[in-house]
Amino acid sequence: MEPTARLRDAPQERTTQANGRPSQAAALSGRWEAESAERLINPLAPDDGRYVTKAEYWARWYENPYLDVSYEWNNGILEAKPLSTPPQLDLYGWFLTLLLHYEQSHPIARLLYLETGFNLTMPDPAELSGMREAVRKPDIGVILYTNPILWKLTERAYRGICDMCVESVSDSTLAEVRRDTEEKKRDYALAGVREYFILDPDDRYMRFYRLGAAGRYAEIQPDAEGVIRSEVLPGFQFRRRDLLRLPEIKDLALDEVYAGYVLPEYQAAVVRADTETQRADTEAQRADTETTARQKAEEQAIAEAVARRAAEERVQALEAELARLRQ
Repeated sequence: MEPTARLRDAPQERTTQANGRPSQAAALSGRWEAESAERLINPLAPDDGRYVTKAEYWARWYENPYLDVSYEWNNGILEAKPLSTPPQLDLYGWFLTLLLHYEQSHPIARLLYLETGFNLTMPDPAELSGMREAVRKPDIGVILYTNPILWKLTERAYRGICDMCVESVSDSTLAEVRRDTEEKKRDYALAGVREYFILDPDDRYMRFYRLGAAGRYAEIQPDAEGVIRSEVLPGFQFRRRDLLRLPEIKDLALDEVYAGYVLPEYQAAVVRADTETQRADTEAQRADTETTARQKAEEQAIAEAVARRAAEERVQALEAELARLRQ
């Protein structure tokens, strides 16, 4: 079939696949019929929209060694991860660097990224089983060492639920925006991801959420100084406006907002350098003081010697005058 003529797997094809859940595929048919009228297959991600079983996804599409495309799995549907723009990559890299610095200074969590995924199981009354599954590859995931599910060193996917997820918004289509801002937000909350951050260099969709007691996300509001603080990672904080400015990391090390976890060695080096400078200044001041005191002492000694010499000369003059008068 020619790529330009091939639609995302037709609904009738999905309903006949042996996945054990034909009714779920039928329920999805309306959605895909609506979308297929607008979108042909993505030539950069030819399997986007394909209906596959979870076992097939893990076996063939999770690592996907034959195409340079990364896929997530959403309740039977392959979803290609969209490519990022340079500003999105810059913001992602800057924020990841912050988290890496935090991880180094606060070894309480492990970071998940580089297209590594984790499994979500969520309640969904529309499903026969009452549950729905997905495999998501967050741009950044945080797994606390206190998480009940250990991420083993030999595993290429995480079997538990991340404590925090960070997504760099994909905005080339409205469907991508909805996926990050609505679908993933809903699913992460239902699955129990405690904090969800959405990054956006254009600041249209940037939001920060924390899971409440009711199992729903509430937006984290910055304080009066514009600082966002995480509860999942105690001490991890950042100014919201810095996500748009992306200041140099070494400058953040000397900023009180970031000083608790960014480049502590650099901070110590700066303190040592300042201490040495102060010590050198103190030594120079002491040397100047001693030189000034010595100069004053020498000047005073010279003045005293001159005064003594003048007094002696006056005495000699008086003695000479007295001797003359006696004659």
